[in-house]
Amino acid sequence: MSSSSSPLDKCKWPEKWEEYGWIIRLQIVCAGDLTSAAIEVKGTEAPGHFSTVTVTSPSGQSQWNSQGDGAGKTSSEGLTPGTSYPVSFSDASSTCCQVQTEPSPTSVTEAVSIGPSSETSTWKNNNITASNNGELLTTKSEIENSPMTLVASPTGDNITDFSPTTPHPHSITTELVSKPTGEPADRAVITDPHPVSDLCVAFVGVTQVTLTWRNGNDTATCRMLLELTGSPKEMTQDLAVNISDLKPGIQYKVTLYFPESNEAQRDLLVTESSLGTNTADSYPQPPRSPSAPVINDHPESSNSSSDGRVTRDTEVLLLGLKSDTQYNATVYCRAEGGTEGQPQTIKFKTNSSQVFDIQVVNISATNMTLTWKINDNESSSVYMYEIQVATETSVLNVTVNETRALISQLSPSTLYNITVRPFLGNCSKGMPGFLQVYTPPGPVSDFRVTSVSMWEIGLAWSSNDSDSFEIHTIWVPAGTLSVETTTNQSIVIGGLYPGTEYCFEIFPQGPNGTKGDSQIICSRTAPGAVFDIRVIHVNTTEMQLEWRNTDNASEYTYHLVIQSENGSCERNSSYRAVTLRDLIPGTLYNITISPEVNHVRGISSFTEQYTRPSTVSDIEISTNTTAATLKWQNSDEASPRYTYRLLIGKDGNSSHTAVTVTGVTSATVTGLIPGSSYTVEIFTQVGDVTESLAPGSQSFCTDPAPVASFHCEVVPKEPTLVLKWACPPGTNAGFRLEISCEAWQNLTYRKSCSSENNTEYRTEVTYLNFSTSYNISITALSCNKTAPPSQSTCLTGITDPPSPDGSPNITSVSHNSVKVKFSGFEASHGPIKAYALVLTTGEAVHPSTDALRYTYEDFKKGDSDAYVTYLITTEGKRRSQGLSEVLKYEVDVGNESTTHGYYNGKLEPLGSYRACVAGFTNIIFRSSNDGLIDGAKSYVSFGRCSDAVFLPQDPGVICGAVFGCIFGALVIVAVGGFIFWRKKRKDAKNNELSFSQIK
Repeated sequence: MSSSSSPLDKCKWPEKWEEYGWIIRLQIVCAGDLTSAAIEVKGTEAPGHFSTVTVTSPSGQSQWNSQGDGAGKTSSEGLTPGTSYPVSFSDASSTCCQVQTEPSPTSVTEAVSIGPSSETSTWKNNNITASNNGELLTTKSEIENSPMTLVASPTGDNITDFSPTTPHPHSITTELVSKPTGEPADRAVITDPHPVSDLCVAFVGVTQVTLTWRNGNDTATCRMLLELTGSPKEMTQDLAVNISDLKPGIQYKVTLYFPESNEAQRDLLVTESSLGTNTADSYPQPPRSPSAPVINDHPESSNSSSDGRVTRDTEVLLLGLKSDTQYNATVYCRAEGGTEGQPQTIKFKTNSSQVFDIQVVNISATNMTLTWKINDNESSSVYMYEIQVATETSVLNVTVNETRALISQLSPSTLYNITVRPFLGNCSKGMPGFLQVYTPPGPVSDFRVTSVSMWEIGLAWSSNDSDSFEIHTIWVPAGTLSVETTTNQSIVIGGLYPGTEYCFEIFPQGPNGTKGDSQIICSRTAPGAVFDIRVIHVNTTEMQLEWRNTDNASEYTYHLVIQSENGSCERNSSYRAVTLRDLIPGTLYNITISPEVNHVRGISSFTEQYTRPSTVSDIEISTNTTAATLKWQNSDEASPRYTYRLLIGKDGNSSHTAVTVTGVTSATVTGLIPGSSYTVEIFTQVGDVTESLAPGSQSFCTDPAPVASFHCEVVPKEPTLVLKWACPPGTNAGFRLEISCEAWQNLTYRKSCSSENNTEYRTEVTYLNFSTSYNISITALSCNKTAPPSQSTCLTGITDPPSPDGSPNITSVSHNSVKVKFSGFEASHGPIKAYALVLTTGEAVHPSTDALRYTYEDFKKGDSDAYVTYLITTEGKRRSQGLSEVLKYEVDVGNESTTHGYYNGKLEPLGSYRACVAGFTNIIFRSSNDGLIDGAKSYVSFGRCSDAVFLPQDPGVICGAVFGCIFGALVIVAVGGFIFWRKKRKDAKNNELSFSQIK
């Protein structure tokens, strides 16, 4: 037995879930009483034929009777769902069975929360009776096409792990434990798509904004709700517009129109686009106002990214926004079925439009042209501009639709305050730009010439707009310009040239440095005459002239008349300069110049000028030490009248000696300085001032004075001679020094010297030989001239003799003496005066001069290891005639002789000795009592020391040693015999053996 009908059969479900896919609330509307139930009994189920069915409530207080129909079927209504009722039939049989009514279906199902992957639902369970009777109620939620079955609470569930934007139909069934279940309540739930991410404002302008965001893979389209939240002057909250069907990966351009208050309202939604058809949204629209924005016909779109790759980013460029206005943009993502995800909102504010860079591109006294710029990236044509041109007393308003305006009907020399304010098409005001500018004054009138002279021109004019005027004077031929300023309405321009055309341009000056339009007038000064004739250049046969004219016009022709003692001639010139040729040297010419124009001559002028005489030639000069005689020639016809001026100047001296002669071509100059260079210049002069173009010039030199005498000085221990002489009078260029010795000659030059203050000249001649006689000649030089030479013979000095290559030969003679042989030193550094024999026990190769002060006694006391043992003087001695150069000196050392205070004492036996020889070219003895050699002052050198020689032992010492050895041997034998005897005696035990027996 089952219920006759289910209330869920009367539920009205929508055919398309997608129509409500974007609504966040779900509701199920059912027709019928959800608190009632019915029992339907069919004939096949009843026990036989029946006419009445009685249904009794569990408490027995209520009964329901129903009549069966002819088909054997009856029903009872008004029962409580989910309740057990006893049923009986009219055949009076007992109750056949216990019937359980089905639980009521869930009356209301509501999705409290839907996300991309979860859903939470609640419902109302009407099985109150069963619950009250202690029956256990359970509710099951079964998901279609899914093995998932959830046992939920009686009033709700929470389901997760859904796929985003996917329909999930499922049923909710209420049942009693161990009893039949009720009819299920079915519903379908679609999860939300992922919301957009990275929503940001990529660009903000005055009337446009670019918005970008990222879309999830489950997003099919997006819509944007744009709300205007007010401006600084109006906070209007009811302006909003929806922009739908924004697909991922597309760039959109949307233009909004804000209608005027009296304009008819247009539809706010997009109706048709190039990407598909947009249908009107079915959810409630935001309230509209007469000023709500209107979208342009079709959004412009592009689906390619900048790098050519496919992207799911969306970019929307909003155009036509109000400037300086706050907006809210909310973006909803939509799935394929229309389900909308969570919205994302961003706020932004458009910039203010502003006029800047106002410039005056053209201005006059009554008009000005203005240009400016607007800080909006859009075309400036969408703006209207209100221009206010104001003075202290008046205001002029002009409206234009471009960034340029012509303002007319202005007043000259007036300060104007200019304000330019931008207006968008929707009447929003921008920030104005400001400028202050003065209009220039108007041009002067009645500009005229009032007077003209050769040097000045007077001007006058009239003006009501300016109190100051700037006049530019232009000299037309040269194009030069001068500027003058005046506060009067007349001026006299001076400093002009006669007969010259000038143009005058006058500018009225206004406040703040403004200038009005100019006026120009031209005039010519009065003509003049020739003046200022100048001889620019003159030589013997040519003369170049220049002159000036009070009128500098080029139309003039100049007539020249040239007169001299030889005749006259005429010539013409178109220029203010001329060159006269084929003239006679030294001749006076008179030149007259007259200006002529249009066959009328002006005032003439003249000048007189000599041609220059010819330069002298063939100058001859003869000199001695203090005088010079000069001779020259001149071939001009006028030379007998010439005066010759001679200037004799010493080279390097600015002073000159002047000699003047007339009518002759020779002169003698005295009082010159010996050996000095002079230059003589001979000027030929005619008249009072005219001289030859260049003087005849020649240099000469007086003879140098000779060296009177000189003397020589030697340099100690140097092969050098020092020569000294008194500088000769006058000037010299140096000295030639000639030195010779037998076949050897040497020529050198020495620097010059001056005889001032009795200066003595000193020079050294080096690299000579020692102790050699030289012939010396000194000649003074000057200007390639030589004076008579001064001659003398000089002897060079001496120095230490050169050391010999060999060393002395030393041999032992006895145990206390040796013999030393050595050869003499070379006398190239001077004659050898003495030899000193030095004996040493040291190892030095060459002893020092310090050894010369030690004697044999010092050596014996241990004060030195070297001493002078013998001194040989060579003065007055010569070698034997038959001896060769290799003959050696022989000295016996140790013979106890004394020479010049040096004792030749005996040597020590067994000693080691070496011999050295010192040679002297100059030997100096000390002035003390000992009279020994002063090595520091002597000219001495040492040869190499000999090899060492060892002396034998003293023979007496040897004999003593022999005797001592023999005696020692005897003693040893005696001692040994005694010991031997004692031992034998002990062994034989013969103590009575006597010592004599042993012997």
